[in-house]
Amino acid sequence: MSKIARRQFIQLSAVAAAGCFIRPGTPAAQEMEKLDPASQQAKALHYTHDSSTVDPASRPQPAKEQHCGNCALVQADEGEWRGCQIFPGKLVNQNGWCSVWSPKPQ
Repeated sequence: MSKIARRQFIQLSAVAAAGCFIRPGTPAAQEMEKLDPASQQAKALHYTHDSSTVDPASRPQPAKEQHCGNCALVQADEGEWRGCQIFPGKLVNQNGWCSVWSPKPQ
């Protein structure tokens, strides 16, 4: 399990809740910008556009095949760039990864 401080957890929860209002396929989602990996929030969550650059052993939930395309927090099933509940108003790469990755329910 990820070691997230209580304050950071609360902040991330608020961000995720706000992200629930943006739906892929809507004009708002089509106008969103791609997430900058150098942004403060992206750095804090170790986001990268390419999950293959992250050592699987260093991940909070070690798994080789973790990427935004199979994360429960991504808001679309198709497309190279998709909305994410963790980064509202920004698009993440389907091959990206961050430390909040969570598997889609089977």
